[in-house]
Amino acid sequence: MGDVQLSEPVSIWPLRAALLEGPVWVARDSALWFTDIKGHKIHRHVPGQGVLTGHSWDAPGQIGFVLPFAAGGFAAGLQDGIHRFDERDGRFHPIVDPEPRLPGNRLNDATVDPQGRLWFGTMDDSEAEATGAIYRLGADGNCWLESPHYSITNGPAFSPDGKTCYHTDTLGGIIYACDVSHMGHLSNRRVFATIPNEEGYPDGPTVDAEGCVWTGLYKGWAVRRYSPKGELLETIRFPVSAITKIAFGGPDLKTVYATTANKHCAPEDMEKEPHAGDLFRFEVDVPGLPGVEIAG
Repeated sequence: MGDVQLSEPVSIWPLRAALLEGPVWVARDSALWFTDIKGHKIHRHVPGQGVLTGHSWDAPGQIGFVLPFAAGGFAAGLQDGIHRFDERDGRFHPIVDPEPRLPGNRLNDATVDPQGRLWFGTMDDSEAEATGAIYRLGADGNCWLESPHYSITNGPAFSPDGKTCYHTDTLGGIIYACDVSHMGHLSNRRVFATIPNEEGYPDGPTVDAEGCVWTGLYKGWAVRRYSPKGELLETIRFPVSAITKIAFGGPDLKTVYATTANKHCAPEDMEKEPHAGDLFRFEVDVPGLPGVEIAG
C-alpha cells in the first residue's frame, strides 16, 4: 500500500471551537454533520455551496455525536444519554441514559456497525477517573457494556466485514481490536497499535475501504493511517495540534473531513495555530466506507 494523500489539509470552516468532534457523512443529505462539544452545537456543512448554506443547531448540553436513524432524524449523544434529535424543529427527546449513576460522565464518540447497531463511548468529563466505557445500544433499548473502563474512550470503528471492532483508550495511548460476534458482543481484545503520549494521544478512529484504520492525534499535529495488521502506513501533517476525528465524504468518499480542537491552547499557542478548532478537508485516493444508518 502506497501513500493515499492527494492534497494538504486546509481549513474550510473557521469555527475556532474548543472541541469539534464526531464528523459523519450523511448520504441522504449530501452533507457532513459534526458537533461542537463545549459550544453545545450541531453543525451541518454542505460541500461546494459555502458554509453559509449549512446550518447549526443549539443542543441542551455537551454533545459528542449525531448519527442518522434510517427512519429519519438522528441519535444524539449528550451528557445525560442518547436523545432523538429532529433537525426539522431542533428538538431533542430522551431515549436512554446508559450511566444514570455517573453524572460526571458524558457521551463522546460513536459509530454505526454494518448491521445498523449504534455503538458509543462514555468518558469522565474531568478526564481523570476511569469511568468511561464502550456500549452497544440493543434492539430492546438497553445499553450493553462491551469494554473495560477508561478515562477517555474513542471510537468504536468497524472493519469492512464488521467482524473486527476498534476502540481507543486515549490517555493510555492504545487502540484495541476485538472480535465481534453475530449478536454484537466483543471478545478477544488485543492491542492493535500503541502511540507514546509524546507523539500525541489517539483520538477518534475511522476505517477506509481497504480496512486501514485512521486516527486523529490530539496534541500530535497529525492523522495516522494503519494497515489492518497495525502497521503505520502514513502520517498526514496538520497546521494545528489537535485533530479529533476524520470522516470520508463526497460522492466518491475520497474527500476527508477532519474536526479539530483548541481547548488545550493557551493564548500564545493560538498565535502559532490560528486555525485550531476549525473544520478541515483534504483529498485521498482510497475511499472510505459508505455510511450506515441506525436500524429500528
